[in-house]
Amino acid sequence: MFAVYAGEINPEDPLKGLVIGEQPDPVVPDGWTTVTVKAASINHHDVWSLRGVGLRSDALPMILGCDAAGYDEDGNEVIVHAVISDPSWRGDETLDPKRSLLSERHPGTFAEKVAVPSRNVVAKPAGLSFAEAACLPTAWLTAYRMLFTQSDLKQGDTVLVQGAGGGVATALIILARAAGLRVLATSRDEDKRTKALEIGAHEVFESGARLPVKVDAVMETVGKATWSHSVRSMRPGGTIVISGATSGDAPPAELTRIFFQQMRVHGSTMGTRDELHRLAQFLDVTGTKPLIDREIP
Repeated sequence: MFAVYAGEINPEDPLKGLVIGEQPDPVVPDGWTTVTVKAASINHHDVWSLRGVGLRSDALPMILGCDAAGYDEDGNEVIVHAVISDPSWRGDETLDPKRSLLSERHPGTFAEKVAVPSRNVVAKPAGLSFAEAACLPTAWLTAYRMLFTQSDLKQGDTVLVQGAGGGVATALIILARAAGLRVLATSRDEDKRTKALEIGAHEVFESGARLPVKVDAVMETVGKATWSHSVRSMRPGGTIVISGATSGDAPPAELTRIFFQQMRVHGSTMGTRDELHRLAQFLDVTGTKPLIDREIP
């Protein structure tokens, strides 16, 4: 079948390892099913894979891609959940120490077909196109879990999204606005701040700027460059939810401020199959659509 895959690992020039060509149809173990892919979205995880992060050279060639929507074996329109847990695991699959994402141990979604555990497909709402649905399983699911599972935010609360312009940050802004939250966003880039306003932020600020109010929660994906600002921007008892550290993972901890003001720091990674289902239903009910830069046939 036609596929896009990693043929070699190249940390310095990752695209040199990218191959477009033929790969065998997926092997389907007991308890797994195949999805005929109608749309797949590109995620930064794919670039990291080509650099060798989470992908070992002895697993090559490896079909890339975490995100997809298509038809299941019965012809139903479905979305693929990318988190693969160990068969013996029970409960929240993001907590399984043996979990992986598609394209790490198992072939990914950049192909005509992908094989996944039968439970790893959820119904695609009719109101979402295949392209829109294919945006959900990684960045949007990560954002959904941060906002609705990990933060305890409620309608009318104020949330700060650091690093507007990133995939997760974009989803956070759109979802938070749709959920009735007051959304503040930061970026070093003026164009990204302008875009954040267009997609739902109520106010935007230069990174590190003093905010006019203390926020109930901060959605943090940047790490070292914004950490101190995140802590100082929160009200007493507020929550930082962190799912990434693109600028570095060892900032000054601000421990005195955190314990004295009884703040919470909550880690968050990807999301569960059930959260993906709830995300799809939330978009369907609210009419919210993922932001797509462009579609490639």
